[in-house]
Amino acid sequence: MSAVVRAAGEGDVPAVLELWSDARSGHASTPDSAVAVQRLLADRPDALLVASLDDAIVGALIAASDGWRGNMYRLAVHPEHRRRGVALALVREGERRLGTAGIVRITALVAHDDAVARRLWATVGYELDAEIGRFVRNL
Repeated sequence: MSAVVRAAGEGDVPAVLELWSDARSGHASTPDSAVAVQRLLADRPDALLVASLDDAIVGALIAASDGWRGNMYRLAVHPEHRRRGVALALVREGERRLGTAGIVRITALVAHDDAVARRLWATVGYELDAEIGRFVRNL
């Protein structure tokens, strides 16, 4: 059975938070909260995608844009459902949605030393950009 990918709704917030807790990367540095996910849903209702099997959320991805460039981040698949095409389905739906919005370039945020994530993004057709670094600041 293949996962059904759709935009998340308000009722999905607890399940998404649980998924992110179960599948959280050691590289994630910002806390997850219902308020933050609800704000995302209010500001960008189609940005948070979820993959479900038998009505259970087993994957999630944020695919958003600034109107010019697309970004994908917070890709998570429940450990029991990995390597079954869930991540690929989420990425392809994110690409479809961003492409429909006129986005022609997408960046996937991945930790430098996260070999599993780097392999996944390379497998689905993304190239490592060794030229661009990222600067961040927590508010």
